[in-house]
Amino acid sequence: MSGVTDALLAIASAAGAGRVDDALSRLEQLRERHLGAACALARKEAKGALSEQIRMQFDDLGALVRALGVLREVSPRTLDVSAAAGELLSSRIVTAALNEAGIQSEWVDARRAIITNGDHTRALPLAAETDAALRASVLSVIDAGRVPVLGGFVGSTVDGHTTTLGRGGSDYSGAIVGAGIGAREIQIWTDVDGMLTADPRVISSARLVPQLSFSEAAELAYFGAKVLHPSTILPAVERNIPVRILNSRKADGTGTMITAEPPPNSMPLTALACKRDVTVVDITSSRMLMAYGFLRRVFEVFERYTTAVDVVTTSEVTVSVTVDDRRHLEAIVEALSEFSQVTVDHEMALLCAVGDRLRNEPAIAARAVGVLEEVPLRMISQAASRRNITVILRQVDLPHAMNRLHDEFFG
Repeated sequence: MSGVTDALLAIASAAGAGRVDDALSRLEQLRERHLGAACALARKEAKGALSEQIRMQFDDLGALVRALGVLREVSPRTLDVSAAAGELLSSRIVTAALNEAGIQSEWVDARRAIITNGDHTRALPLAAETDAALRASVLSVIDAGRVPVLGGFVGSTVDGHTTTLGRGGSDYSGAIVGAGIGAREIQIWTDVDGMLTADPRVISSARLVPQLSFSEAAELAYFGAKVLHPSTILPAVERNIPVRILNSRKADGTGTMITAEPPPNSMPLTALACKRDVTVVDITSSRMLMAYGFLRRVFEVFERYTTAVDVVTTSEVTVSVTVDDRRHLEAIVEALSEFSQVTVDHEMALLCAVGDRLRNEPAIAARAVGVLEEVPLRMISQAASRRNITVILRQVDLPHAMNRLHDEFFG
């Protein structure tokens, strides 16, 4: 069912723009695709009921499309209703496939299992409410000897409005459920062997990382490693539950285990991560020199436009920050220009080296920067945790710099 969520969002957008016939036509194609999968996977006695559930879901989506065509507006709440349908449908089909394979399973509506705040399209789970909902909806199925199946990425508010956790949020859902039911281990099955020492699209010789710490995994996820959603491991950290990443196409693989403590005798660095399409914003003002309140004004602007900052460096009169969300960049620059000079550099990249040993062995950081001596570096940063050293460089220099670092520490 690859691409279904994107297709549903595009359908909602088309309907909101008044192209109702186009939206309904594309919706019908999705309906037939899901009905075809249901017929191929469901038992004869279950096929009718499953097909009817799918038809009802698409009937509701059709009514939503027509309403959007009248309103000519697609709100975040409506986007969540549209986007959630894909996971709700596919999880029903997976339930039928498991039952067909002789595994007694039961579909659980994710909206009754994960309770969130009302921040539509990027909702946050409410811990106490979700734990109670999981006990009622998921543990009861397990206690009955059946396998609960629920779609990821989907939840609902306390008063029942459908929400989503943001793109890539299915892994996050898995961790929320695993933590909420007190699982011994949370497993994320994906299309790679586990966490790798670098992005394999840049480093063809990237190797599997067999074990790393929660802190290292969080740094790698935040700074661009695509295997994990950045929020995925937070519920596991809070409950100290190991997380294992495995390849669904290699069921006998060992994968990567993420635990509270780093493995003994670990490598100097654990892995590298990178982000492309980074923008650097330089904010310069002589009034910053020996003045208080300047940084507050700077970051209030980014807060006002709900834009996250990845890396920050400062000098006497300049603050440099990186962002990868450019939706409000023009307005941010205009607001900052009211009290400072602002310059913007596009087509930059972030390269991050992560390892717990960086905290106690400063020579590793020096070695990493030394390897990049011939690469023009725009910014260098090491956070207080000292588990990572991050450099900002031109995007065109990223492959060379990443290869140099990987050869030095993993070659």
